Amino acid sequence: MWLDGVKSREVAIVLVVVIVVVVKVVVVVVVVVVVVVVVVVVVVVVVVEAILVVVIAVALVVVVVVVVVVVVVVVVVVVVVVVVVVAIALVATAAVTVVIAEETPVILVVN
Repeated sequence: MWLDGVKSREVAIVLVVVIVVVVKVVVVVVVVVVVVVVVVVVVVVVVVEAILVVVIAVALVVVVVVVVVVVVVVVVVVVVVVVVVVAIALVATAAVTVVIAEETPVILVVN
């Protein structure tokens, strides 16, 4: 066999060296994988937060625009209602004044 001239101590040393190298490689690979996973998670979290910030900002702008439009519509409706009520009151007052004037006899006082 090819191991005939090799002492068992030399084989043991080679095996220990191989095991140490394999363990180091495995540790390095695990550390690299963990670092990559952490970086990916951080990037995903940052991107998701950025997207959420944009979505929230757009939602707030939409809410503000809707509130402003509703307030403007309510103010316009209130102004129109007030103008109509005042106009009706003025017309009614004028009509009552005309009726009272027609029904009231004119009394001339002569000195």
